[in-house]
Amino acid sequence: MSKVPMRDGYGKALLSLCEKGENIMVLDADVAKSTRTVWVRDQYPERFLDMGISEQDMVGTAAGLALSGMTPFVSTYCVFLAGRAWDQIRTTVCYNNLNVKLAGAHAGISVGPDGATHQSLEDVALMRVLPNMTVIVPCDAEETRKATLAIAKKQGPCFIRFGREAVPVVTDEETPFEIGKARLCREGGDVTVFANGAMVYEAMQAAEALARENISVRVYDLHTVKPLDEEAILAAVKETGCIVTAEEHQVNGGMGSAVAEFLAKNCPAPMEMVAVQDSFGESGQPQELMDKYGLNQKAIEEKIKAVLARKA
Repeated sequence: MSKVPMRDGYGKALLSLCEKGENIMVLDADVAKSTRTVWVRDQYPERFLDMGISEQDMVGTAAGLALSGMTPFVSTYCVFLAGRAWDQIRTTVCYNNLNVKLAGAHAGISVGPDGATHQSLEDVALMRVLPNMTVIVPCDAEETRKATLAIAKKQGPCFIRFGREAVPVVTDEETPFEIGKARLCREGGDVTVFANGAMVYEAMQAAEALARENISVRVYDLHTVKPLDEEAILAAVKETGCIVTAEEHQVNGGMGSAVAEFLAKNCPAPMEMVAVQDSFGESGQPQELMDKYGLNQKAIEEKIKAVLARKA
């Protein structure tokens, strides 16, 4: 199975939008090579603005472009976009429901040696709490490409986050993608795993391994954290009786919290979460960090067995 950085899908989608003559403008905070917006800069320089290391100004400029009828794509490291520019995103973009697209690259702990200051583990929580905001966490490069094209068509603020490392490509050109609609990856009757980002592949591997132990695991790619696919979640818990969520994010406030909030009000059931357990990251190689912080196939298998024990 090939591995490709998700940011490649983002860059390809932006090029496609430029090629089609879409009314977009791409803004970057001096990290164009990392976000792949350098591809737009080189081929469509009139569609590109390098704002320097000035994330707050970049969001404000994007708001002005949106008011002029453009569709701006704001691109930088996720931790600086969701963190440093949160006030501008909240008050300038979301409060006014402006058509600004926010792309947080190098998200999660797998950014690796850059350490805790660059490991964005709180961004989904920060973005999903904002009114009018759509929040998407794609699972691979192809889904990132599709998600980028989809948010270009959707009116209003949108946030998409993706990691730096190459991850297995588990979807293809024909795989469906719809904002707000979870994608069923595998049928199963004993337990349901809702995963997003790099954890989708890990969930699929866990399901395959547990099938050899006669444990039937349903797996969903819950790429859209807001709006949540409540129909899929409700059906899954009623049919399998228990839930595990898996994400490369803090355990508090992320996709798992969103699922738990919905279930608490509508259909309480045994639930376990695979996520970073309320701690900052550290410097290290990406896979070493994913393993240390319990973001892998093994951790998902353990949580599945734990939730099945509670269900019994």
